[in-house]
Parts: sequence; C-alpha cells; structure tokens
Amino acid sequence: MRYAQGGGLMPEEQEKRERVRLEAVERFARGERSEAVARDLGVTARSVRRWRRAW
Repeated sequence: MRYAQGGGLMPEEQEKRERVRLEAVERFARGERSEAVARDLGVTARSVRRWRRAW
C-alpha cells in the first residue's frame, strides 16, 4: 500500500525528511558513496540509492 503525498507525516516531519534528502543530494554531488550517506544520515541504503537514481 502506498501512502498519500507526504507519507502520512505531519508538516514538520515532512520538512525534516526533505532536509535529509537535500543533504543527501549535496553529498552525491561531492561523490560520496550511498552506504556512507545512509549511515551518516540515519536512513537505509535502499532509500539513498532510490534518491540517487531520482537525482
């Protein structure tokens, strides 16, 4: 089942998640590995790989 836009999160939680994604993108631009980005940001490597593909 997929969640509606926003994933069922409160606006503050959505903003926090977006900040994490933007940090990941900055790190992609510097050439950092997905595993390191995931570890440092406290998210799964699978999510980071998905974000990288979208980037």
